[in-house]
Amino acid sequence: YSASPSSGERGSAASRIESTSARPSAPCPSFTKRCARRNSAAMESARVPGVDGVAATEIPEEWLRKLAEKLLTEEEKKATAYHEAGHALVNVVLPKNDPLHKVTIIPRGRALGVTMSLPERDKLSYSKDWCEARLAMMFGGRVAEQLIYGEDQLNTGASNDILQATNLAKSMVTEWGMSEKLGPLRYSENQQEVFLGHSVTQRQNMSEETAKTIDAEVRRIVTDGYNKAREIIYANRDKLERITAALMEFETISGEETKIVMNGGTINRKNDDDDTRSAGPAVPATGQSRPRDEPGGAAPLPA
Repeated sequence: YSASPSSGERGSAASRIESTSARPSAPCPSFTKRCARRNSAAMESARVPGVDGVAATEIPEEWLRKLAEKLLTEEEKKATAYHEAGHALVNVVLPKNDPLHKVTIIPRGRALGVTMSLPERDKLSYSKDWCEARLAMMFGGRVAEQLIYGEDQLNTGASNDILQATNLAKSMVTEWGMSEKLGPLRYSENQQEVFLGHSVTQRQNMSEETAKTIDAEVRRIVTDGYNKAREIIYANRDKLERITAALMEFETISGEETKIVMNGGTINRKNDDDDTRSAGPAVPATGQSRPRDEPGGAAPLPA
């Protein structure tokens, strides 16, 4: 999973799967052959006894559960829940963020968990307020883990969040004119494509002093986003704990369910056809087995 501007994720190098299988991959629309080979290797490593194949358009959730069982301990699962709960909490508290759509701690690709927000309509541009709220949301996961496990207990789980935040802040400063110090000027470097093997000479279009100012502004904007997330997370620890508990129980919760939990309510899923209903933990602790569904039915795929 490669996080888009509308999602946050907690990732791990342990979730990277390289292809070691010679088994041919089924056709997969919109995927490259390399992705298909990796998917095939993942399916092989997570194979469930008695399952002979898989349709090209879906991967049984049971396979994902088996793969997750190999990857995550109970402590890692809980850390992921805190991380995603931090993203979700900041997303809901700051009104300029896109509405929260879904939070899950079921591993997908390289992401151990995903917080997804969706705009209410197609966006043709982004406001400065949206960018600043987005930056705070990106750091919600890292701040939540620091609050629970200690300021010095850092890990690589927030690497993609940091990458997204840095790129967003750079665009704000060098492309979108959102820095008061630098004004409405474009400072980004030449990014033309390489053609027929000939590299394009990139010209430095700024002085050394201007480059230092850009670095300082990017750092300031990113730090402001981190501090805003810290302010929200530390002031709402009770809500953070509620969201985390809901994720540990249901593994996938919707944006509306997140708000219910934050306000002290409980999630009540009466509809058996609900795609996000709990079917027990999807990521059991290492060494523990998960009860199988009875013949004649299959666990619903997540929304």
